[in-house]
Order: sequence, then structure tokens, then C-alpha cells
Amino acid sequence: MRIAITPGEPAGIGPDLIVTLAQQPHAACLVAIADPDMLAQRAQQLGLPLQLRDYEPDSHSGPARAGELMVAPYALHADCVAGQLDPNNASYLMDTLMRATDGCLDGEFDAMLTAPVHKGIINDAGIAFSGHTEFLAERCKVDMPVMLLCTDKLRVALVTTHLPLSQVSAAITEERLTAVIRVVYQDMQRLFGLTDPHITVLGVNPHAGENGHMGREEIEVIEPTLESLRGEGLNLLGPLPADSAFSGDLLTNTDVYLAMFHDQGLPVLKYAGFGEAVNITLGLPIIRTSVDHGTALDLAGTGKANCGSLETALQLAINMAELRRKTA
Repeated sequence: MRIAITPGEPAGIGPDLIVTLAQQPHAACLVAIADPDMLAQRAQQLGLPLQLRDYEPDSHSGPARAGELMVAPYALHADCVAGQLDPNNASYLMDTLMRATDGCLDGEFDAMLTAPVHKGIINDAGIAFSGHTEFLAERCKVDMPVMLLCTDKLRVALVTTHLPLSQVSAAITEERLTAVIRVVYQDMQRLFGLTDPHITVLGVNPHAGENGHMGREEIEVIEPTLESLRGEGLNLLGPLPADSAFSGDLLTNTDVYLAMFHDQGLPVLKYAGFGEAVNITLGLPIIRTSVDHGTALDLAGTGKANCGSLETALQLAINMAELRRKTA
């Protein structure tokens, strides 16, 4: 099994995390799509041993061994200093993402694991980029990607992702909500092996609209959509108030929560497991997992970055790839 890894923003902690990850053996062959000189320099800066091996797509490579890393070389466009952003490297970063994505689409890789990027510097370089989720959807020619973050006890998917709050209400339509719920339901079965996933859907307004006194999105859009999908056999609960949905028996009996917008569900999840949560893109023909945090420029090159989220994301990618092989 081969897992492609992109190091994300070269000035951030992505390279640190990959170097740290390579210190342990893993059940799959790990292939970093990166500048080998950058990885070697960061390993030296961190004081960690690292043997880089040239990746050859046609050769058989066994599981990753401690202290070794396969590299598909992509040269930086400018010298990289840990902690210092440079827009000249934005196109390099995009090239690594395209290589990993295309390799997954072609069957060369079983999954891709992405380290964090800095969206601001990419846009400063003149490249329109709103996030991995949207990029992967376009590259994979998918209309409805869904962002899911999960810990070992909690999963939260999003109806809308990187939208200003002023645009959220208009974006929650019957068509979008229906498509997102179907993606979530199918991928809970396909990637997590859940036969009949229980999905708890949050309202968009305080108190889920308070019977229309605090907004009518629940009455006019969300409730009719859920009722229609229940008629297809989907196990859906809601819409429920977000401030009380993550508790008690409801938390225990929910396989995945569906939040209407980014900052409705993710603060709860990150409070529950920040640094150990995983970001997954649902609705793609490929498997992609990532970390739950940003580039942490102030930690790059210091040896203080926590590798927990990347380790968990790698293991989850391997688990999902194995499940997909068994059920293919």
C-alpha cells in the first residue's frame, strides 16, 4: 500500500511533521511529494536522522522503515527558511498537491495525506485557493465535496465550509443539503464500514429557529429535506439546537453530526480532541486525510510541533484504504 504525503507550506510545520513521522515504521509505503533538500535540511535542523530514498513508481516498495522516507522530488522555487513565508513557493505547493491527487486518481497511490497550507500566501501569489476541500473537488471533477473532522469519539461534517457567515443561510438549499447528506451517509458506509449510520443534523439558527421565531430555515428548508430523505431509509435526527446536541445519550448514539457552517460544529470537535483530530474529504473518488491544525509558523524548525494529528490521519487513511480494498 502506498500513501502519498504532501508537506504543505514549506515554511510551516508540515516538513517537521513528515520528518518526525518518518522516525517510526509504518504499515504502508510513505511517499513524500516534496523537495528532498528541504526535508534533509529540516531533519538536520531538528536533529533527527533521515535517509531519503528516490521513489520509483514501477518498483515494489515495502512498508516504511524507521528513519527512512521515499521521496518523489519536486524542487522548491525559492530557498525556504522555517517560519518565513515566501509567495514564490506557492506554485511549488500546488504542484505537489496536483501530483498526489493525480497519483491517487490513477491508482498509483491508495490515499493521500496532506500537511497544512497557508491559504493567504497562496492567494497573495495570485493563485485562487480557498482550501484543500475545494481544490480536490475541482481536480477530481466532483460537484459536492464534504468536509468531515473526526476524533476517536466524535465526527462532524459540514454543509458549508469556507463561507462568510453572511452567505451561509442562502447556501443552505434543499438541493445542497440533500446532496451533502447523501455523500455523508454513503461514505460512512464506504470508508468507515457503518451499515446504517445515525446522522444528527443541527439547525442553523439559535434554538433551531424556535418554531420560526428565530428564523425559518429549519421550517422551510431543513425539516422538509430531512423528511424526504427519511422516506429513502436514511437514519436522520433533527434539526436540533447546536448548543445542546453534543451531550448525553444523543452524543453516544450519533455516528456523525452534520453542522450547517464551519464554526458551528468544529469548535466542539476541536475542544474535544485538538491535535489528535483528522480532516477527511468525503465525496471524492480518492481517500484524503489531513491534520486538524494550521501551519504554526512560530513552531517550524523548533522541534516543538506535535505530530499526533498527522499520525492519526495516516493511520485512518491506511484503515480506510484497507476497507475499500476488502469491499471493492
